[in-house]
Amino acid sequence: MYTRSTLSCLVAGLIALQACTTVDPYTREEKTSKATTGAVIGAVAGAVLGIATSKDKKKRKERALKGAGIGAIAGGGVGYYMDVQEAKLRQRLENTGVSVTRNGDNIILNLPGNITFEVDKSDVKPDFVEILGSVSLVLNEYKSTMIEVAGHTDSSGSESYNQLLSQQRAHSVSNILARKGIDAVRIDTVGYGESRPTASNATPAGRRQNRRVELTLLPYVEG
Repeated sequence: MYTRSTLSCLVAGLIALQACTTVDPYTREEKTSKATTGAVIGAVAGAVLGIATSKDKKKRKERALKGAGIGAIAGGGVGYYMDVQEAKLRQRLENTGVSVTRNGDNIILNLPGNITFEVDKSDVKPDFVEILGSVSLVLNEYKSTMIEVAGHTDSSGSESYNQLLSQQRAHSVSNILARKGIDAVRIDTVGYGESRPTASNATPAGRRQNRRVELTLLPYVEG
């Protein structure tokens, strides 16, 4: 079963109502936007649900992280830890087509489907494997960062097909990160299919924007 990380849910509640800052991967212009009320409510609800239903899973995850020698970050050092990591990712991903978004203490890497995969395929393009290698170099340096790999599609085709394709694409990315040395316990993989569009599916441009894999990087914090 593919589920969101409990850690992801907890952090989502903490970053509600904060502004998102995005750097356009082509122009390098900084853009600022606010999360919608609906998205904030959904994030908080998800955090509450995670706390209520996933205590055993959280304990298992913490034991696995401890077994892998991965320690938590002290609360006061989280901001700086993510700041430095963000700067290194921006440097390595400049002019690659991958956008870097900062939302509170989270970093989101948007991997557009058109540069990551062939049409209706789940294998990562050979040229993009090298870009994921650059991401892995940073993530291997910052081992207290958890990674959610989430696949998304547009609404073309059946819902079941889109769900499967999103899962397969997310797993392809996760597998490459693991081959690049990232401990599997740090990675959560999920496919959302067509359920979380960021643009209208009524236009070709909107559908292209919705076809993506997102890497959400979350600090593993004490407590």
